[in-house]
Amino acid sequence: MVGGGLGDFLVGMGLVLVIEGALWSLFPNAMRRASRAILALDTPIIRGTGLAVAVAGVGLVWLVRHR
Repeated sequence: MVGGGLGDFLVGMGLVLVIEGALWSLFPNAMRRASRAILALDTPIIRGTGLAVAVAGVGLVWLVRHR
């Protein structure tokens, strides 16, 4: 059995893979369009959006763990 923090991390990564895989298998054309749209964005916009999503994810995990 994997320890507490590492186990939670691996479960989270598994969920990411499930969601990503489901999106790509159910909506391949939409995912291609989204990928092209992201490639057209400037690097600071992609970086800022990624940071905002990461912070939101940490906040969500914190809320779930501390309720």
